[in-house]
Amino acid sequence: MAGKVSDSGGDLDENSEINVTPFIDVMLVLLIIFMVAAPLATVDMKVDLPQSVSKPTPRDDKPVFVTLNADLGLAIGNEETAREEFAAELQRLTEGNTETRVLLRADKAVDYGELMTVMNLIQNAGYTKIALVGLEGAPGR
Repeated sequence: MAGKVSDSGGDLDENSEINVTPFIDVMLVLLIIFMVAAPLATVDMKVDLPQSVSKPTPRDDKPVFVTLNADLGLAIGNEETAREEFAAELQRLTEGNTETRVLLRADKAVDYGELMTVMNLIQNAGYTKIALVGLEGAPGR
């Protein structure tokens, strides 16, 4: 309990008022902690992203997958294909419809240049709708 000094007499009277100084000290410490921690919780890079009003692209009933293996072998669907026969096999599988979306997937070990070579093969066959396939998950996996 806090005491109150009075001019009369030598005894100290009891004071029933609350001492708020420790509460203010705690609040100031918490304020400083939040002021330091708040900028760390925000994103450092500001990007003004455009808004999109487009609807999600509907999935094809029978997608066409082109796979580039680690040994640089090509496959359309689940069948291995030679690079010389690649365009003809892709035309046969899509029945000549060059508007078909081609889903390209490649092994992690494949060089970026090889991936671009396969993309050029697909474009030279007349297909311009190429999508890259990846696994969804945590980064670094």
